[in-house]
Amino acid sequence: MNPIVYAIPVFLVTILIEAWLAYRRRLPVYDTADALTSLHFGVLSQVAVAFTFIFSLGYYLFIYEHLRLFSLPRDSIWVWLFAVLAYDFCYYWVHRCGHEVNLLWAAHQVHHSSEYYNLTTALRQTATGAFTAWPFYALLAVIGVPPVVFATVALIDLLYQYWVHTELVPRLGWIDRVFVTPSNHRVHHGQNDYCIDRNYGGILIIWDRLFGTFAEERRDEPVIYGIRTPLASFNAAWGNLAGYREIWRKAHAADGWLAALRTWFDPPAGRGRHQPAFARDSFRRFDRNTQLTTRYYAIAQYALLVLPTSHFIAIQAQLGIMSRIAYALVIFSWVVSIGWLLEERRFAPRVEMLRVLALGAGFVLAPAWFGWAAAPALKIAIAALLLAGAGWLWSRQARVPITT
Repeated sequence: MNPIVYAIPVFLVTILIEAWLAYRRRLPVYDTADALTSLHFGVLSQVAVAFTFIFSLGYYLFIYEHLRLFSLPRDSIWVWLFAVLAYDFCYYWVHRCGHEVNLLWAAHQVHHSSEYYNLTTALRQTATGAFTAWPFYALLAVIGVPPVVFATVALIDLLYQYWVHTELVPRLGWIDRVFVTPSNHRVHHGQNDYCIDRNYGGILIIWDRLFGTFAEERRDEPVIYGIRTPLASFNAAWGNLAGYREIWRKAHAADGWLAALRTWFDPPAGRGRHQPAFARDSFRRFDRNTQLTTRYYAIAQYALLVLPTSHFIAIQAQLGIMSRIAYALVIFSWVVSIGWLLEERRFAPRVEMLRVLALGAGFVLAPAWFGWAAAPALKIAIAALLLAGAGWLWSRQARVPITT
């Protein structure tokens, strides 16, 4: 069983607690549309894992079996401690290159695209990062870190970073000087001039102190979150492609094929260029003034989406490739359609209505839902919910404002 399946309830409960605390303290930490978009990014990133095994662990198994120099024991505490430190060191360089190389930034910018900073931001992960991150960890396989140790410490490093995505935890004194903490990571997500390309660590912040990329959170300058070229979308599918489209546009405009090729490996600001000064006073968060009823509907749809997403993560390894693709497309269409609704696209209610009707028919009529035979009562209940949603969409579509 994929450990992420067990982590999902923890994520959702802690997000609800943080949102409730922020509401009680009247802190503008959450926006419904933005938070749901972050969660949609998380869904797509986990769906992508089902198709990128060779880049996430397959390559590691091959190198370990055929090219390793040593055979380190997996039952040694020293091997585990070394693996944690070595993985975090490699992560620092993956992360740093993710900000300094266009091709890697195209994938990583997803994580920085939210203009809010909360626990949902931690789940705003890329669906394409596995294609470029794997070479950085290959050395661990050559050294002989066992695959089970590598996979475990990778999960530890990833889950550790969840809790640091919050504005509700203040500075933590000496802990801020050794570990990655909310204060340190808030700087990393900032657009402010002093925040750019700082604080790359995963668990330990000492790498940033060693390599000159550390910056302390300033009390006199609140962090403004997001990226200098805003995503300006609640569509998680588009968000995963936007960075690559920008590189392609720059490459197409380059003078000659060599310059075009170099564009993919230049820094995001361009070769020999520096980021322009950030105009804090002119910053405005992206907002499509999504109707309150639409937000409620999107929340309800995400609550339903958790079920097939968890099921997909749990059983995808047992599915044939065509079934895996079909299930992934069901989830993908769910995310895209709700994103269009949050953006108040004129066509969105009709698309969503067709989606829920098709989903309801498929769930009710199929003998089993990708290997799961649901009880008749549950089928009827879910079909009723989907039909109610379709009815609301039908009554609403004439009132959707005209937008592009």
